[in-house]
Amino acid sequence: MKTQLSQLYETDFNLWIEQTVNHLKKGDLGALDLDNLIEEISDMGRNNRREVFSRLKVLLMHLLKWKYQQGKRTNSWINTIDEQREQLELIVKDSPSLKPYLAEIFPDCYQKARRAAVNETNLPKQAFPVDCPFTQDQVLDMDYFPENNN
Repeated sequence: MKTQLSQLYETDFNLWIEQTVNHLKKGDLGALDLDNLIEEISDMGRNNRREVFSRLKVLLMHLLKWKYQQGKRTNSWINTIDEQREQLELIVKDSPSLKPYLAEIFPDCYQKARRAAVNETNLPKQAFPVDCPFTQDQVLDMDYFPENNN
């Protein structure tokens, strides 16, 4: 049997959040829609991890483009690189436990960024190294921009 709060979850998510927060603040745990609350909290963690992966991939792809397409560099690339770094820094500052996750996903992110760089640049896959030419520290360093490949 669905509770009023669990029905609200399906019909007005924002109101469900507000009422859930109110029940938590009052300590009225019996009124909580625990199944959906647990699902939402779990999803938050997955979403943070997905965002870290996505931002790292975009950052790596733009660093590859910067390094291997020197003649096509634009200010928008700088802005994209800066934005990804800033957002990754904020995410890790808010959730320091995600820092080891960055190292864990770094090789896979690089491979996906390499494939994306091939698609965006029309350069052959061999134009980009199999292994990431940047360290994780370099990638996250706000002042680091790779030299060209010459």
